Amino acid sequence: MSFSYRHLRPALAAALVVASVYSVAAVAQEASGSGEVRRVDPAAGKITIKQGAIADLQLPAMTLVYHADPALLKDIKPGDKVSFSAKREGDKYVITKISK
Repeated sequence: MSFSYRHLRPALAAALVVASVYSVAAVAQEASGSGEVRRVDPAAGKITIKQGAIADLQLPAMTLVYHADPALLKDIKPGDKVSFSAKREGDKYVITKISK
């Protein structure tokens, strides 16, 4: 008796599509945002920003605490209007670039 894998091709193709979608989602996606700085804690590497929606990170308009390299925060103070790039790393959001 011979066995044909031909009937498994559609299922295999569907599995590969699903796997590729999950692989892309697992990659840290970086997105741009803007908002007003509410609080800065360079020693802890944290900044709180009241921001507009960031669709690429699936974030609605909100006030959010971001993590950042303290060097990025040295010239930033509460009340500054900023533009920034951020990404999600696990359960936190990290600013990679920020400017006034």
